[in-house]
Amino acid sequence: MSSSRITLDDLKSYLWNSAVLLRTHIDAGSYKQYIFPLMFFKRICDVYDEECAEILEEYDGDEDALEWEENHRFIVPKGFHWNDVRSVSENVGVAIVNAFRAIEKGNPEKLQGVFGDGAWTNKNRLPDKLLKDLIEHFSSKTLSMKNCPEDELGQGYEYLIKKFADDSGHTAQEFYTNRTVVHLMTEMLKPQSGESIYDPTCGSAGMLISAIAYLKQQGLEWRNVRAYGQEINALTSAIGRMNLFLHGVKDFQIVNDDTLKKPAFVEHGELMQFDLVLANPPYSIKQWDREAFSADKYGRNFLGTPPQGRADYAFFQHILKSLNPNTGRCAILFPHGVLFRDEEREMREKLVRSDLVECVIGIGKNLFFNSPMEACIIICRTRKAHSRKGQVLFIDARHEVTRRNAESYLEEDHIQKIAQAYTEFKVQDGFSAIATVEQIIGYDSKLSIPLYVSGSNSVEDEETLYSAEEALDGWLASSDAFRKSYETLKYMLFENGGDENA
Repeated sequence: MSSSRITLDDLKSYLWNSAVLLRTHIDAGSYKQYIFPLMFFKRICDVYDEECAEILEEYDGDEDALEWEENHRFIVPKGFHWNDVRSVSENVGVAIVNAFRAIEKGNPEKLQGVFGDGAWTNKNRLPDKLLKDLIEHFSSKTLSMKNCPEDELGQGYEYLIKKFADDSGHTAQEFYTNRTVVHLMTEMLKPQSGESIYDPTCGSAGMLISAIAYLKQQGLEWRNVRAYGQEINALTSAIGRMNLFLHGVKDFQIVNDDTLKKPAFVEHGELMQFDLVLANPPYSIKQWDREAFSADKYGRNFLGTPPQGRADYAFFQHILKSLNPNTGRCAILFPHGVLFRDEEREMREKLVRSDLVECVIGIGKNLFFNSPMEACIIICRTRKAHSRKGQVLFIDARHEVTRRNAESYLEEDHIQKIAQAYTEFKVQDGFSAIATVEQIIGYDSKLSIPLYVSGSNSVEDEETLYSAEEALDGWLASSDAFRKSYETLKYMLFENGGDENA
């Protein structure tokens, strides 16, 4: 077992090679269900061992001090350590599950349900030899704090999240948002020490982590930030919790539930309000309870009830309702259709008249994960600076993008150029423009960027293009969902003794 400082490149290779071991056994979309919990288990145990060594040194070998909970980040119950599982030669999956449940039970407030419910005991899928190979691979390095500090392990974890998203196809957008876009959103909102930060569709918690990383980079106190997230997918919410723990964040709450149906953060019958909200809601979802939203008890339909076929403005209103009335600001990544679609015109007019919208930014193609669509970022603020009241800044940043090796991303120069344009809030020919609320109402309340920024495509061309792209994107999502359902059905038939080629 290696016990020397691990370089980031070595860490990435080590983590990705664990997934390679699974390649011929399970679908790429399922890697995360097994690799993340195993890696987290290894980290917990290695840090626990490191703490034990430090405790013995500090207390002159007094082993009683090892039992004091305050000396440990997490408790590892006797008999359920990584080394205990490593020593098992048969029914390895059972040993793993037992260790996971014991650790969750030993740390109920922090770790309840964090390891998920992977099919570890299914020997057709995960035979003992494969699990032994995985455990031996992870045993080759020591993931202690000394060998692998939180920021570096967090980077390795984020690398793995992206790799899994790359491998798992179109629907990964719900799991992973392009991190360079997230950095841009954070850079514009500028989190401050002691603030509350919220993501209502948090996925693997990348946006919350980006906000905390911003504070670290600015040399500001970050441990007093309160992070909140909600995520509908149980596995993804567990991955988000692990991600925050691995980045050293302690004051957070991630809840697994449906934000529209059952918002998790409520006080005295009202939605909790936050200083800062960052979000990339699942776009244009059709399966949601529109009827319940039309009589929402939290008042999240103050702009109106969105059409059944597109819940974008349901998420939008939830976010606006979750903003602190004095300090609240948000950055939301949306498809361009929210800026101009006729079916949402009345809601958009009320939104514009409310003077909450501060800035609309168009960003380049392929930055919406695994989708060719261009996306937009909408920034809202409950209390605009006096000089910005009654005005909206439009930024056409579609060309501020780099594409290399089939991957699109924002470079630091792009991020700074866009963020500076937002901070300065001024007109730059062909790049940014300012429109008054009255002007926007005069344009049928459309927020389409070419209406306001000179030199952009014509509005008609843009709106036709985006509508077609959204339709194509919807078709791709449907076909991808069908393929996944078919693969699941085929697997179930095979598991039950059917023909694999059925």
